[in-house]
Amino acid sequence: MGTTRTALVTGGSAGLGRALARGLADHGWEVVVTGRTEERLRAVAAGSPGVTPVVGDVTDSRHRAALVAEVTRRGGLDLLVNNASALGPSPMPALRDYPEPALAEVFDTDVLAPLALTAALLPWVRAAGGVVVNITSDAAIEAYPGWGGYGSAKAALDRASAVLAVEEPDLAVYAFDPGDMRTAMHQAAFPGEDISDRPEPETVVPAVLRLLDERPPSGRYRAADLTAGRPADPVGVRQ
Repeated sequence: MGTTRTALVTGGSAGLGRALARGLADHGWEVVVTGRTEERLRAVAAGSPGVTPVVGDVTDSRHRAALVAEVTRRGGLDLLVNNASALGPSPMPALRDYPEPALAEVFDTDVLAPLALTAALLPWVRAAGGVVVNITSDAAIEAYPGWGGYGSAKAALDRASAVLAVEEPDLAVYAFDPGDMRTAMHQAAFPGEDISDRPEPETVVPAVLRLLDERPPSGRYRAADLTAGRPADPVGVRQ
C-alpha cells in the first residue's frame, strides 16, 4: 500500500463502522465514511481528522456512484470495509413468518449492495493490491432461531467473499466476524434484554488492524481469535 492509505467504510454512523472509521483515522488512514444518518455521520467526521463523510444509502445505485466518484477524486483505494447491514424485523421472526419485503431488504443491504459496491470499486482496490473486508456474523455458520433472514444473508456474503478471493488472488479478501457487541443492532436483536455485558465495538478495532498489518491469507476470521493473540488462520468458510 502507498504512503497515504485510503479506506472506505460503509455503515459508519454508529457501532462498528463508526469505531473502525475513527480507529483507522487514528492510525494515519484517510477514511471515507458513509451512512444514512447525516447528523451522526458528520459527528464521526468532526471528531476525527482525516475522516470524510458521504451521506447516503449503499442500496442506492446513485449513492454508490457518488462513492466511486469520491474514490476517483482521491486517486485510489487501499481498503474497502462493507459494514452496512440490515438486521430485519425486531423481534426477529421465524422463517415461516418472515415478511417477504423485509427479507428482500435484508438481502439487498447485506448481500447485493456490498457486492455491487465492491464490483464498482474493484479497479481501484486491485490497482492498490488492497484489501476488502466484509463484516459477517456467527449467525452465518450457526443456526439460531429467528436469525434465518440475517444469518442466511451473511452466509451468502461469506460465500461471495470466498469466491472473490479466488477470482482476485492479488487481493486480501476477509470475511470478518466481530462477535457480539454493544450496538443498537445487537439491542434490536434482543429487545428488552440487558446487553451491557457485551463489549463495545471499539474493542474489535485492534483485530481489524491486525489483519491489515499482518495480511494473512484471504478467508474468514473471528475477532476473538485475533485479539486473543492466536495465529491468524482462517476459519469456517474456506476457498
